[in-house]
Amino acid sequence: MRKLVKKIGVSILINFDTGIEEWQIKRFDEWMGVKEKIHYEASLPAIKNRQIWWCGFGENVGIEINGKNETFSRPVLIFKKLGSCGFLGIPLTSVPHTGSWYVRFIFKNKPSFAALSQIRVFSTARLYRYIGMISPNDLETIKTGFKKLYLE
Repeated sequence: MRKLVKKIGVSILINFDTGIEEWQIKRFDEWMGVKEKIHYEASLPAIKNRQIWWCGFGENVGIEINGKNETFSRPVLIFKKLGSCGFLGIPLTSVPHTGSWYVRFIFKNKPSFAALSQIRVFSTARLYRYIGMISPNDLETIKTGFKKLYLE
């Protein structure tokens, strides 16, 4: 049995099926306030393929990757610019992962992992701060991983 408990803008899911209480804290109400601010107040920065930005991902559902901290953001790779207002983005993580859903590359002398299974379209309004640009070789490595995962 699963029960949703809501307290002061935080949703808590408790799973009693296992006999152990499992807490999953979700900050949906808080995210909605941040999302509304992004929608009404954000600028639309100029972007280029290969750039990495801090991006407002939000508080998401199920297996969808979440943002972190008070801005619900995380790094995203601009995989393909889709005009001046949008892009196809790949969320990035520093947590090591293996398998075809992730591609490892080095960014600013540290390992990063492109979460290919989480690729999606974003508005440029979600972008907070420019971080840097990956090398053309790293982009080709990520494209190869994308093709293997989705096109073969």
